[in-house]
Amino acid sequence: MIIDEARIGDLAEQIRGVTYGKDDASSVFLADYLPVLRAGNITESGLTYKDLVYVPAARISAKQKIKQGDVIIAASSGSLDVVGKAAPAKNDFDGGFGAFCKVLRPNKKVYPEYFAQLFKRPEYRRTVSSLAAGANINNLRNEHLDDLRVPLPPLAEQRRIAAILDQADALRAKRREALAQLDSLTQSIFIEMFGDPVSNPKGWPDALSLGDVADITSGVTKGRDLAGKNTRMVPYLAVANVQDKLLRLDGIKMLDATDDEIHRFRLQKDDLLLTEGGDPDKLGRGTLWNGELPDCIHQNHVFRVRLTSDHVTPIFLNWLVGSQRGKQYFLKSAKQTTGIASINMSQLRRFPLLVPTRHLQQTFAARIQSVEALKASHRAALQALDKLFASLQHRAFAGEL
Repeated sequence: MIIDEARIGDLAEQIRGVTYGKDDASSVFLADYLPVLRAGNITESGLTYKDLVYVPAARISAKQKIKQGDVIIAASSGSLDVVGKAAPAKNDFDGGFGAFCKVLRPNKKVYPEYFAQLFKRPEYRRTVSSLAAGANINNLRNEHLDDLRVPLPPLAEQRRIAAILDQADALRAKRREALAQLDSLTQSIFIEMFGDPVSNPKGWPDALSLGDVADITSGVTKGRDLAGKNTRMVPYLAVANVQDKLLRLDGIKMLDATDDEIHRFRLQKDDLLLTEGGDPDKLGRGTLWNGELPDCIHQNHVFRVRLTSDHVTPIFLNWLVGSQRGKQYFLKSAKQTTGIASINMSQLRRFPLLVPTRHLQQTFAARIQSVEALKASHRAALQALDKLFASLQHRAFAGEL
């Protein structure tokens, strides 16, 4: 079947988000205030309604209230991983969306569920990433979205395609939900064993800082002068590869490096990798290296923390740094400009530790490793479902389904 194309601008109205200042915003509900969605509320699994910001209801026009069928898009961000993220509104939402987001409200020319699926295509993300790229802040302008051309079969065919893709999507969502529940379980294990790391109700020793127990270094700088030097290609980790307690190695890149650089920056098992920053949620985001690739080094925006003391174990340290204790410390210490936050090595060295007994830390590590094995099984199943979904997507939008 040959499928016609149409401009997004001919299929949907584009609506700007609500502008508000820090003095207007509240993290809790207040009388005559309404919630607004932000880029952080847009996830691969859909919209999440956690960590909402509330603004005076008078600031949100009737048009700016989220309606079922709307597609909410992150339009501005310091990270290209964020800009262009999109998710459909499954229901009306008594609130609006922030100025760093846009809403596309489909008209009667397109079936809403089909319209939402258009923004899950890899082609969409690649296109908006190339269009939105900027020096410091990446912006997706109105014309970028309006001029995008998308496949548009007849309405009956749109409904059929949407039903198939929605069903496959639902299976993926169940796997993600299972993974999220396992994440909640590990968080519960941490709190049960060690207490709240911010208030430290169990009175664990807290006199040591991270720099007292670990060697901390930044990584190799891209674009440095290597003229006349002997180099070889090795894999290197960038910020995008270092997720929260998870490595993303599907997009690993190679870099020319000298033998001296490889020796200095080569990762070892149990090294803790922490991101320098970017969006505030990336501050101190980190995971452990388990020797996944030989001769792998790290970029200068990723810190390597290598323990030199047995006061703390690697898994406990990863969880402590990623806890609310870590988030609060990094947000307080970070340099922040226009939505971008970063920490330096000195601030990282001063991170205040808690030091439970080593036996308790080892027991925690064993429990976490058991849960991680179960999570690995779910991730493998999710990866298979992702491949199936990608195949269905390709066939559907090519008129072959």
